[in-house]
Amino acid sequence: MKYSRQRDLILKTLQENAIHPTADVLYAMIKEIEPSISLATVYRNLNQLADQGIIRRIRGLDGSAHFDHNTHNHYHFICSQCNKVYDVPYDIIPELADKAAERTGLLIESYDISFRGICPDCKKLN
Repeated sequence: MKYSRQRDLILKTLQENAIHPTADVLYAMIKEIEPSISLATVYRNLNQLADQGIIRRIRGLDGSAHFDHNTHNHYHFICSQCNKVYDVPYDIIPELADKAAERTGLLIESYDISFRGICPDCKKLN
């Protein structure tokens, strides 16, 4: 992938904001720094970065894609009320994929495990 100043800015902004933003949220952040950037440029670059494995694409409850700069093994928790995405440490159940492969005979090449429920902030509101 060729170097691109805009792609570099998109990746840097994503790395500095570990909130698993959607492309629209990330675009709003970047627009403050780089007013000339287009939404299409943000979408295109996020998809290229995800396709290259540099970032992760996470499907949210609302059908929108969220993006994560953390490509290390971890799980996600998606709040069913506010749609925020949180990281869940891998070491809670580190051998889950290995056990699934052993019991089923499947060759697991990758996985994206998401827990769904209500986050602490939303629980306070109820």
